[in-house]
Amino acid sequence: MDILALLSDPSAWAALVTLIILEIVLGIDNLVFIAILSNKLPEHQQAKARRIGLMLALVMRIALLMLIGWIVTLQTPLFDLGISGAPGEHGQPSFETAFSGRDLILVAGGLFLLWKATKEIHHNMDPEGGSGELLDHNKGAAQMAFGAAIAQIIALDLVFSIDSILTAVGMTDHVPIMVTAVIITVGLMLVAADPLARFIEKNPTLVMLALAFLVMIGLVLIADGFGFHVPKGYVYAAMGFSVAVEGLNMIKRNARVRRASKEGAAE
Repeated sequence: MDILALLSDPSAWAALVTLIILEIVLGIDNLVFIAILSNKLPEHQQAKARRIGLMLALVMRIALLMLIGWIVTLQTPLFDLGISGAPGEHGQPSFETAFSGRDLILVAGGLFLLWKATKEIHHNMDPEGGSGELLDHNKGAAQMAFGAAIAQIIALDLVFSIDSILTAVGMTDHVPIMVTAVIITVGLMLVAADPLARFIEKNPTLVMLALAFLVMIGLVLIADGFGFHVPKGYVYAAMGFSVAVEGLNMIKRNARVRRASKEGAAE
């Protein structure tokens, strides 16, 4: 189907809108990780790291779309451990023993997220605990080298990009629609990246909440790699509920501060 035919096809537009929404939802994880990691850099490098990270995500997604044939083969089992799991609903093992390239990438990405999020939680709990990294004593948080931050962003970009592209392939067969959805999504993420990072940095409790999200996402990736498919709706519903509760706490804290300020001014 040519471009003009796609533009005049209502089903193509419906697929595009659906893909954009799905890509935005899937991109939240990536955006939160980039925001937290970039906030570890010196202030003058933070926005640059976010832009580079998201542009690399865009390039990676488009490159993977050009290799759709190879991407699909990632779902073909590479080896089977031959381990008999506990019987499931139909007498089958309750977990997969055959691993594809996608499974291995998800497990590796999940383990990396668990390691990184746990390390950052430790730094937030004990920022001067001798981590060996450069410490910014004004912020009370460890900083890292620009190259190290970009390398870690690239590693997670790869994991999230493959997950994103496999989702896109399941939604439509038209590469132009997938490329358009990816470009629009990353463009929206570029607009949201700086405000999100500033918001997280100004609200320390949100940093811990975001790190907890990364731990949960890491566990979900590992589970998915082992064949335990956790519905994404459950994950994002839990994240949304947590953010709503934290929002109420922030409103309460701000009201308390304003009240204290008025009482101080009255005295």
